[in-house]
Amino acid sequence: MKSIFTKLAGTALLLSLTIAGYQSKAQGTTLAAVDTKLTDTKKESGTTTDTKVAAKPAEDTSWKPQRRLWGYTFGDFYYDAHADATNRGGETMYNGVPTYRNAFQFRRLYLGYDYDITKKFKAEVLLASEPNANTGVNGSTSIQNGDNLVDGKMAFWIKNFNLRVRDLWTGTDLVVGEMSTPGFALNEPGTNGPTSLSEATWSYRSIEKTLTDFHKNNSYDVGVALQGTFDPATKNFGYVFMIGNNSTASLLSAANANTGFYKIFYGDVWAKFLNQKLYIDIYADYAKTAPATAVIPGQEHNMFKIFASYTTKPISFGIEAYTQKFASGVTNTGTKTPEDATAQGISLWVRGKIAGNWNFFGRYDGYNPNTDFNAADSYTANTNYGSYNPTVKETFWTAGLDYNPIKNVHFMPNLWLVDYKDNRSATTTGYVAPDHTLVYRLTFFYTFGK
Repeated sequence: MKSIFTKLAGTALLLSLTIAGYQSKAQGTTLAAVDTKLTDTKKESGTTTDTKVAAKPAEDTSWKPQRRLWGYTFGDFYYDAHADATNRGGETMYNGVPTYRNAFQFRRLYLGYDYDITKKFKAEVLLASEPNANTGVNGSTSIQNGDNLVDGKMAFWIKNFNLRVRDLWTGTDLVVGEMSTPGFALNEPGTNGPTSLSEATWSYRSIEKTLTDFHKNNSYDVGVALQGTFDPATKNFGYVFMIGNNSTASLLSAANANTGFYKIFYGDVWAKFLNQKLYIDIYADYAKTAPATAVIPGQEHNMFKIFASYTTKPISFGIEAYTQKFASGVTNTGTKTPEDATAQGISLWVRGKIAGNWNFFGRYDGYNPNTDFNAADSYTANTNYGSYNPTVKETFWTAGLDYNPIKNVHFMPNLWLVDYKDNRSATTTGYVAPDHTLVYRLTFFYTFGK
């Protein structure tokens, strides 16, 4: 009985599935016919239900935003073989370092970040720590050149923080904020700014500053600048015009004239010739620094500089010369009369390849702080320009080898020498005999992220 029931149930199920499948096929055929008929009707009436989807525009892959963390550092193991007896050369890194002192020392640490907000706008941030070998005193607290914390540890400070607007018009960028000036240090690959000013072309900032940097020309300032090229396609001719506070990164009293009450104006034009081997750069600046008083007329200073270099793979040469006038910059201690002063300097350098990973470099600087100096008189400085001393002539020499085992890593044995000579005659009160500072160094330098 059970077997019969099972066979009947299976037969009934098979029959049901057969009928359902036949009905489904018939319904599909009917719907297909109806759909065909409707489509034919629409075609005859000139209408259609087709919808065209707009093609997706091709993605622009020609520009990729930059997000770059970078930095570099240099320092030495130094040995001070001889120090100037009267501690002259207040602008040098070894001022105040005693004879026979030796140490491992960082002289610069940079940490930067470049960020493309859009293709048009770019932000730049640069933190710096630049300690000197000497230790000064600020009140009752010992510090090192102002770059260290109260407890003497190295500290970072803000050196650059700016916004760049690319191609404000074709070939010219607008930069606002704290930035490098065109004095010598500006080096902005991938922009309309110059990349071959004196510091970049000298190539050995890790050994020493350029001539005008050495004697306190602003390397950075807070302000606004136009950095451009006259020929955007080839970038062989260009310019920079900048207005700044003349305060660099210092936050001085609001009563201090160098906090922006008087502005400094920077101008620079540059050109490349002979397939970009010959480079010529002309720079000028002007700043008023103090109003007239009952004793001293109004003070101001202005600089005019020319730099030229010829760069090839085996050997490169460079020359930099400048003149700088300080209106009412000094007072004659004999006549008690304020006088103008004119500083002049010249720098000659050479660098080149020896063989393999070995290179060489050498440089000579001559500096006279006051070409109008009367050797029979003495003078005091009125200007607040850097560590200006109208009395002391300086001659600087450096030479060394550069071992470059891989890109961006350098080890450089070198000597560093400054000779000091008093502008006064030997019979003038206060005269100091010639002397020098001589330092032997093993310098290291490396870059990352660039």
